Amino acid sequence: MIESIVDCLEPVTLIGGGQATPEDLEIALTLAPTCIAADSGAHFAREAGVSLAAVIGDFDSVSPDVLAGIAAHRQHRIAEQDSTDFEKALTRITAPVVVGVGFTGGRVDHQLAAFHTLAAYPARRCVLLGPSEIVLLSPPRLALPTQAGDVISLFPLGPVQGGSTGLEWPIDGLAFDPLRQIGTSNRATGACEITMQTPDMLMILPRRLIQPVVAQLLRPDAAQWSARAG
Repeated sequence: MIESIVDCLEPVTLIGGGQATPEDLEIALTLAPTCIAADSGAHFAREAGVSLAAVIGDFDSVSPDVLAGIAAHRQHRIAEQDSTDFEKALTRITAPVVVGVGFTGGRVDHQLAAFHTLAAYPARRCVLLGPSEIVLLSPPRLALPTQAGDVISLFPLGPVQGGSTGLEWPIDGLAFDPLRQIGTSNRATGACEITMQTPDMLMILPRRLIQPVVAQLLRPDAAQWSARAG
């Protein structure tokens, strides 16, 4: 079992080393004031003048100069090379929701690795903030204040089924599978609700929905996934 490094009762912002802007960080910190860096995400934190509660990673891409400005007890080096820095950090944060910046855009392989981590650890509720969209693992149920025409993309990472209201093309009865049936470029007809039977669906939503999405995930009655077995 992976031991937690950061335990927080409030949402947490996690900064990666990918593409991110000061506006991204401002949005994230408004929703999740405690800030943690995954390895070289510490560079962006220093540029933004943001104090870090912790930096977690294998430290192969964060400079000694940046580390010198962070208290030693807040530096957590995870030497193994079998996981990404995002996975190392996310799996060691205990918080109701993690808002990630700097994990989309840039290199496609890094984005795919981040999406893999979202699916591999469904009990870790995390929303990735991108330039125009947010990405998250679809929870068992999510109600969204979408507007007619909003693009709602669903991409399965395994066989999965669900249901919907408020989508132009309802998903009820569809057997999603990454090799056979995907659900990109659906559209909302107004407010919508999406349910999933298993934690195997990525949800890609308009960026402006990050606040209501985080609020939904924080509801006391919000259904959530358990950790995957084994």
